[in-house]
Amino acid sequence: MRIIKRVAALILRRGIQTHQSRLNKNDSLIRVHPSVSQALADNKPVVALESTIITHGMPYPHNLSTAREVEAIVRAEGATPATVGVIEGEVHVGLSSEQLNRLASCQSSLKVSRRDLPYVISKGLSGGTTVSATMIAAHRAGIPVFVTGGIGGVHRDGENSLDISADLTELGRTPIAVVSSGVKSILDIGRTLEFLETQGVCVATYGASNNFPAFFSPQSGFISPYQVRNPEEAAKLIASALSLRLQCGVLLAVPIPEEHAAVGQPIEEAIQAAVRESSAKGIRGRDVTPFILQKVNDLTRGKSLQANIALICNNAKVGSQVACALSKQANEKKLKGKSDHRHGNHSSVSQSDVVVIGGINVDFIAKGKIKKLFFGQTNSGRVCQSFGGVGRNIADSLSRLGQTPLFISATGADSHGEAVFNYCKHMNTSGVSRLEGQSTATYCVVIAESGEMILGLGDMDIHGQITERCVSQFDKQLSSATLVCLDGNIPVSTIDYVCSFASSRNVNVWYEPTDSEKACKPFLSDTWKSLSYASPNLAELCAMTKTLGIPTPEVLPSSLDDALSLAVTLSRPLLEHLHCLVVTLGANGLLVCGEHDSGSVNLQPRIQKKRRRLCALHYPALTVSAEEIVNVSGAGDSLAGAIMVGIHQQKDTDRCVRMGLLAARLSLLSPHPIAQTLNSDSVNPDKVHAQDWPKPTFMWID
Repeated sequence: MRIIKRVAALILRRGIQTHQSRLNKNDSLIRVHPSVSQALADNKPVVALESTIITHGMPYPHNLSTAREVEAIVRAEGATPATVGVIEGEVHVGLSSEQLNRLASCQSSLKVSRRDLPYVISKGLSGGTTVSATMIAAHRAGIPVFVTGGIGGVHRDGENSLDISADLTELGRTPIAVVSSGVKSILDIGRTLEFLETQGVCVATYGASNNFPAFFSPQSGFISPYQVRNPEEAAKLIASALSLRLQCGVLLAVPIPEEHAAVGQPIEEAIQAAVRESSAKGIRGRDVTPFILQKVNDLTRGKSLQANIALICNNAKVGSQVACALSKQANEKKLKGKSDHRHGNHSSVSQSDVVVIGGINVDFIAKGKIKKLFFGQTNSGRVCQSFGGVGRNIADSLSRLGQTPLFISATGADSHGEAVFNYCKHMNTSGVSRLEGQSTATYCVVIAESGEMILGLGDMDIHGQITERCVSQFDKQLSSATLVCLDGNIPVSTIDYVCSFASSRNVNVWYEPTDSEKACKPFLSDTWKSLSYASPNLAELCAMTKTLGIPTPEVLPSSLDDALSLAVTLSRPLLEHLHCLVVTLGANGLLVCGEHDSGSVNLQPRIQKKRRRLCALHYPALTVSAEEIVNVSGAGDSLAGAIMVGIHQQKDTDRCVRMGLLAARLSLLSPHPIAQTLNSDSVNPDKVHAQDWPKPTFMWID
């Protein structure tokens, strides 16, 4: 009863802390996406993107596909995209895929400029942010670079109508760099440049020419005051402006790519016709630009839309390169003299051969001291705290065995998160996000004296924050990895993304299912065909094959022979695509299934997929008495981590498995999921005298 009370008190206390943190978070009307806030905290490049292009600039579905393409370009250049939009009265800096789709398909989204923000927020409305509103939100979030298509300007006859875009005055009072293709030719470009000068805005053309571009044309007939030729020059200009604290922006004008500039003349003719028609119909104010853009698209039969998309994508590429150069220069200045960190915060990130993506938990383990535990009364036992999570455990195991894996995960910005980072100082945690308003995952388990788990209780919601966007920040590290390990706790969409990405780059993926319910995640689609390795137990293997529609028994066999027979049978269809399966059998050891090679199973990554003869090897577990078992939560993860190390070191299958079995035994004897005594010597079969290493049993897989 004391154990249950402790668990209940912990959960109650955690619930109060979480509620309070969410109340504090709601004090702000600007919501920064976790991936954006983490990138900013780590001094990594972030690029802000507006959303009126999505809501008012293009028809559906071109708007949605363009928005996603632009974000993909930003990520490919090494920066984090932060699309800004208003959702039900809250300004979001960084939108989820669902929010992007919502804005793109909504017919009633408003066009939100500086003046509109108070009203839209007070009414709880949604809309796309213009240049001015995006600048405000991006600056509030601490983002120095913002990419758009073209900014607004002084309208023709603006000297009489005073129709001047709020974009210009915003540039005069908000210190942020705006990357655009100049201004549209429907505006008075000369007066626009004059107005920008009055506002104190530094204007520079990017590239080989100093001609100020006019959106669809690289030349407007006007010259920019300044010129920067590359990302480094642009970054130095922006850094100088920000350092001077002039409280005004920088406009970087990027000409449309040359291959798309040829269509500029017919588009200009269509623009003039559209301007005349809008004037004749009495269209005014904010309705002018959408009308003209739609009319021009109709007159040019879509060519203007194609050119529009091309220049926006080009701006995203240039802006991301500038943001990366700006971030690099800032980090080099900050870390001058520290050559081991010359690329920013985490030099070890680029050196990782293995990437592990999965969960972190703070574990509370209660083990009974009597043979039978009784509910409803106090039982004698021992309670200890440790640090687990399947992904963390595997990364910990790899780290203690001489590897330097990049670990990608998420914790809350709370006391448990602090404790995790303090404990994991021996690991590369540069890929772990610390999220405000979220609770670090906790896991409470009650274990009988025999080592059998009686009850488990987990608060794992934060694992859902290990999203595609979170992982995509490390695409370069994923591309260069020899192995990526996925923990089944992460979302299905993240698993799909990583597998697709890895498959396109011939990177091997190891899937650790974690439990029967999560085992099926890659098998809900063809994603599983991109896996190279998987390490399920027998119940998880059944869940995998059942998901694929393969006949699977509802009740697991009780005898070892029947269990081995079932495991071999169910492994066969999976090995049509997977390279190898490591089926764990608890106290009965493990079964390694894969390609036959000289009387054994070939664990080394295959060079090419081809038909092969399949076999299996059953290895008995090392003997551990029930009285010796302290913790069962990390044995499988220790086993998997040690086998991965053996594969990386190109050991033969027998040595790989023995390393895994030794690591698993150390885990069972330790209060921690991964034994602190785990090292290369402790899992070296030649240095550790395991009593009479049993010879594995060989089986063919028909």
